[in-house]
Amino acid sequence: MKYIGPHVSASGGVENAPLNAKAVGATAFALFTKNQRQWVSAPLSAKSIELFKVNCEEANISADFILPHDSYLINLGQPDDTLIEKSRNAFLDEMQRCEQLGLKMLNFHPGSHLNQITVDQCLTRIAESINMTLDKTKGVTAVIENTAGQGTNVGFSFEHIAVIIDKVEDKSRVGVCIDTCHTYSAGYDLRTEDGYHATFEEFDRVIGAHYLRAIHLNDTKKALASRVDRHESIGQGLLELAFFERFMNDPRFDNMPLILETPDESRWAEEIQFLQQLQKNNH
Repeated sequence: MKYIGPHVSASGGVENAPLNAKAVGATAFALFTKNQRQWVSAPLSAKSIELFKVNCEEANISADFILPHDSYLINLGQPDDTLIEKSRNAFLDEMQRCEQLGLKMLNFHPGSHLNQITVDQCLTRIAESINMTLDKTKGVTAVIENTAGQGTNVGFSFEHIAVIIDKVEDKSRVGVCIDTCHTYSAGYDLRTEDGYHATFEEFDRVIGAHYLRAIHLNDTKKALASRVDRHESIGQGLLELAFFERFMNDPRFDNMPLILETPDESRWAEEIQFLQQLQKNNH
């Protein structure tokens, strides 16, 4: 079974996110548990936590299919020894919020070397940051998202992610989210049938299919290997409809959150319905 939904607003409180997901017919969703553009936010209130859980039940969406995203400010590969503490503290706070809400995963972009350290040093810092956070939390898996490779971001190659995972001590609590737009922009040709199969075979060989926890299912505005991150609505970009049909009928992506981060939220309900209808047996 495929579980699909968008990254919904949590404006007015995290408890609103599941209701926003339900309103567009979602069976999965993503959210920010705090303002993604601020380092520090007020702690979650007991009331918000309770209402979030009640509203998830109301929306009939289990924690297995909810993929919170951390703040965009966080850089777990930050080269500066003082500044990295800020990112690590913020990441810990995000993981603790997930714990409080009964969520099982936290999705994050690995980080950037800012041309101040080597890629390998950056990957090591990211793994150290994950290890520190996992030591202080329980029950929440750190889910690394592959990047498009814009600027000095690491994580655009499967090898980068494999190096991070290799250095994570508790491998039961680390996973991967594949963003289809980022994957294409990074140079993996998901669009063609051969490229599609080759990409996921390479993922399995380099990282391991058992680490895949979630998908960000986005079309893309930018060319293959452009290293530019620009999402597009489903079927409006360069990935073409054959990709989405292939994907929706691929059992490897059953029973995990498939999250839309497509730019036109007025189309979310339609996109969810369209994707579900692409399934040949509609299981």
